[in-house]
Formats: sequence, C-alpha cells, structure tokens
Amino acid sequence: MKQKKRVTIYDIAQKLNVTASTVSRALSNNGYVNEATRLLVQKTAAELNYKRNTLASNLRKGESKTIGVVVPRINQNFFANVIAGIEDSTYQKGYNLVICQSDEQYKKEVKCVNTLINQHVDCIVISVSVDSLNYDHLQNVIDQGIQLIQFDRVADELQTLKVINDNEQASFEAVCHMLEQGYKKIALLEGPQNLNIFRQRKNGYLRALKKFGVPVNSAYVVENAWTKELGAAATKKLLNLPDAPDAIFASTSDFSALGVLEVANGMQIKVPSQLGICGYSNEAFTEITSPSITTIDQFSMDMGRAVANLYFDELGNTNTSEIPKTIDIKPALIIRGSTSRKS
Repeated sequence: MKQKKRVTIYDIAQKLNVTASTVSRALSNNGYVNEATRLLVQKTAAELNYKRNTLASNLRKGESKTIGVVVPRINQNFFANVIAGIEDSTYQKGYNLVICQSDEQYKKEVKCVNTLINQHVDCIVISVSVDSLNYDHLQNVIDQGIQLIQFDRVADELQTLKVINDNEQASFEAVCHMLEQGYKKIALLEGPQNLNIFRQRKNGYLRALKKFGVPVNSAYVVENAWTKELGAAATKKLLNLPDAPDAIFASTSDFSALGVLEVANGMQIKVPSQLGICGYSNEAFTEITSPSITTIDQFSMDMGRAVANLYFDELGNTNTSEIPKTIDIKPALIIRGSTSRKS
C-alpha cells in the first residue's frame, strides 16, 4: 500500500487560500493573525491530521534536540542499561535519541557516525567497536562542531568528553579476591589490546599477581577471548594443559565467563572447588547460573545518566582551550558462588 504524503503547512495554505506564513503564525501563535483565521487554520490542520515537523523547527533554531548513540551491541545488558540511563535524563530535557549498533565492525561504525552527522544530531555518544583502529570518523564529528562523548571503550588520543570506569583497579581487586580464596594458577581471558579498557584490565591482573608474588605464566594468558564462543574455546585449551589453571578471570565479559562455566560443567570440573570463575559487567544472567558468577558491576545506568548530564552541563561552554572533562565511575566487585571457595 502506497504511503500517504505527509501534510505540510503548504497543503493547509492551499486549502484555505492563504499564505504559508499565515498558517505558520496561526499554528505557532507567533505574530499577528486575526482570531477567526487562527481558529480556521487550527481546525483545518486537525482535520488534515497535520503534524508539526519538530526537527525542522529545531534546526531553524540551530539545534535538533537529538542525540545519537553508537554502541557495539544493543542486546548486551551493559549497553542497554547505558542507553536507558541516557534516555532517562534526556527525556526530561525534551531530547530524542537515535540508537545505532556497530556490531563490533569498524565499517559499520563509520557508517553509523556519518548517518548521525547527516541527521544533524546535537551530540554523538559512542563506545568504540573492537574492530576500530582508526578514529578519523570521530575526529570528523569534532570538526563538524558536534559534541562527542565517549564512554567505556574510548580513543584516548581524542580530546573529548569521556565517561569511564577504573578498569585496572576493578581487575586488580577481582584477581586479589581469587588469590585470597586460595587459587594460585589464575588464567586471563583478555580482549583485543588495541582497546584501552582491555589493556587496563590486563594491567590489573598483572598487578595483583605481583602483589601476591605469583609468577606470570604466559600460557595462562589468552588473547581476544571476548565472546562466549571464544571464551569456551580458550577454556578447553587451558583446562587441557598439563598444568591447568585453577581459576579463570574472563576480563572481557560475562558472556566469556559463561563460556568458561559451560565448558567446566561439560568436563565435570566442579566450580568453585576445582575451578574459580570471574566475569566482567554484571550481566543479568550471572545471578541465575549454577553456581552464580562472580563479576564486576560497572554501574551502567549511572554511566548513562552521567553521559547525558555531562552533555547538558557542557551546553554553551565555548572555552575551546579547556581540557574536556572525564568522569570516572568506580566499579564494584560482586562476589558470588563461582569464586567462593572458602565460604
């Protein structure tokens, strides 16, 4: 079925044999129009089901009242909660969100960003994909005069507003907890090292081992095990080593930790007595697995609200020489059954 043409002020003007400017003034109550004409225009607009083009109106004022958000995965609890946190604050200010998913692909991320630029959004909020090695598309956002806010996964080289976690300290605390529970051979499932958050998490892991005088075993460090499938594949290799680890820190995600747990269960390895498991992000499913999975809560809703509030706080700030603000939200270790060997 062919879509009906959207009614414009020109359609109303033609029907009433008046000028478009008269219709505009009558509908916006801005400028002189005699009362009879005003009421007739408003009645005709209702009959024709006229809807005001808010975007066009806002653009005439130099703003779109729209914020674009680009995330790697919409269906992950962490990113969904960040979006919800942003929306919670922006809705109260009369702003709309346009949500894009990069699917962890650099080319798709670039396309998302360019689409948002062409839609004249006032701000672009982004957590970069694992595939991103070049950030020219984000520099273009800055060059276009559009506010850019990075969260969680950020490009350090870009001078933008940022909302982050202390990933190194959170990982340090997680590994220290496992060592205190009596685990001595802790493996690390690490994410792509081109992203700062995964480098920081690895640094926390190494710092904890050093504090407890535990030597680093390179065989226990597995690169790019950041999905459930990759986590499971890495776990099979680790647990089949002659000197297998007795704990695995899935520093990339809870999905990776879930892959670890499924392999351990399949191999009839008891968790936590024979193998400790810790994930990252506090996905909803970590509470209902058997055993429940120790993880790190990044306070994603708070992160989303902080992103939105940072944008509104910076509105009208014309000081280009000022170093952009970075908000650091402290994550928290959530200790559950998968590492509670001494409880």
